[in-house]
Amino acid sequence: MNKLYFIITVCTIFFYSCDENKKQSISITKEINFTKEGELFLKKPTTDSVFKTLDIEFAETEYETQTGLMYRHMMESHQAMLFIFKKEQPRSFYMKNTEFPLDIIYINKKKEIVRIQKNAKPFDNKSLPSSLPVLYVLEINGGLSDSWGINIGDSIEWTVN
Repeated sequence: MNKLYFIITVCTIFFYSCDENKKQSISITKEINFTKEGELFLKKPTTDSVFKTLDIEFAETEYETQTGLMYRHMMESHQAMLFIFKKEQPRSFYMKNTEFPLDIIYINKKKEIVRIQKNAKPFDNKSLPSSLPVLYVLEINGGLSDSWGINIGDSIEWTVN
């Protein structure tokens, strides 16, 4: 009987050990956190005064611009992502693998806002075009462009950390 008990105990330990290793191998993904790389200033054209300051993370490389805010769970209201392209042209964004709503702000080479796509829906593959040529795109949490009073014609400036 002791031999049978020993075999059952060893098998049980082995089974749970394998199950625990399986659980550990599943949870290898790491959450992507916001990295402050600069500050962005939103300005009104009539007064040239700053009405909002944001911490920004830059998307400049091909990988960064293709990934953007995908696979992130959230972003604080004082944070944003600024996409910087090499050539001014019409752009189109979508919300594939983006877990929270965004306002997508299209900005021309003069750093003037030319279009705002408000409250883009999470995980939506629908194309959200700029319609006009742009060199920059700013992504902020959905609804903030309305609550902050961001309008076409407003401009941006930024500093790098």
